[in-house]
Amino acid sequence: MSMTTYGDISQRTAAYAAVEMLKHAEPVTILSKFGQSKPIPKNKSEQVKFRRAIPFPVATVPLQEGVTPTSHKMSYEDVPVTLKQWGDLAELSDKIADLSEDPVLKDMTYETGLQIGATVEAVTYGVIKAGTSVFYANGANRAAVNTILTLNKQRAVTRYLEAQKAKMFTKILSGSPMLDTHPVEAAYIAVCHTDCSADIRNLAGFVPVAKYGQRQPIHERELGSVDNVRYVTSPDLAPFTDAGGAPGGTVVSTGGSAADVYPILYLGMDAYGLCPLRGQEAVQPSVLNPNTISKADPLGQRGFVGWKTWFNAVRLNETWMARLEVGVTKLL
Repeated sequence: MSMTTYGDISQRTAAYAAVEMLKHAEPVTILSKFGQSKPIPKNKSEQVKFRRAIPFPVATVPLQEGVTPTSHKMSYEDVPVTLKQWGDLAELSDKIADLSEDPVLKDMTYETGLQIGATVEAVTYGVIKAGTSVFYANGANRAAVNTILTLNKQRAVTRYLEAQKAKMFTKILSGSPMLDTHPVEAAYIAVCHTDCSADIRNLAGFVPVAKYGQRQPIHERELGSVDNVRYVTSPDLAPFTDAGGAPGGTVVSTGGSAADVYPILYLGMDAYGLCPLRGQEAVQPSVLNPNTISKADPLGQRGFVGWKTWFNAVRLNETWMARLEVGVTKLL
């Protein structure tokens, strides 16, 4: 573990250093809003089981007079998920705390908060983008993809979701600490990288958020809707770089020889679940100021800012979500 030392942060005497630091890119979190959240009480278990009832079969045989039909029992299906612990630790010296013109400890605490959100988003994205229901813009696998999103492909995905009886979103998490929900107009939700925005806007029938009228956006990052799909974009939902077919000069390619492949995740309600630890110590921050004397640090020369939490995500129904892998138009 490296320490922030005075050699890393030099005093600047030639110019005044503004107290307010320059803003920088912050993580964009969208996935926690569209999953089924099941907070776990502390001191219960590290494994959680989502349970769903197996539907009764349709009764296709008419009853016979005086004959009692054969009875059957209720049965359930379990989808387990094991919580994992995440965390990080940053260190600084007492010299930084005592002499630096920058509010280093304050900035470290702020950056730690951003890191927590980005970590949870990355974990969730890694889980749901590994789903088994996959469509390709062209070809039979990722290595062939070099074609952009089309309306026909979107409709192929939504036809599949409808055939699997995937429920459209009619409510979403409000984002409040109480995990309340609020109703929304029925639709499937698609999440993807912001690079896909131009191709989504070019789809026939695209309606931007600005023209929604009475309809309320489901997230500040919502781009708009096409048919019964509402698109939400994030720069943090990274593509598979150089994983597709020959770019041909028309689609984005990081290395130039193979197209970057962008997963668009089409989601139905309750397609995936989120399991944070609940309670006051759901996310446990640690701030230890320099000049705190202990046996491990008799002179109080080191300070720390850290955090830890328990969290995991799980795909609850593979057929209620689908991944469409596409290329994106190279904009000149």
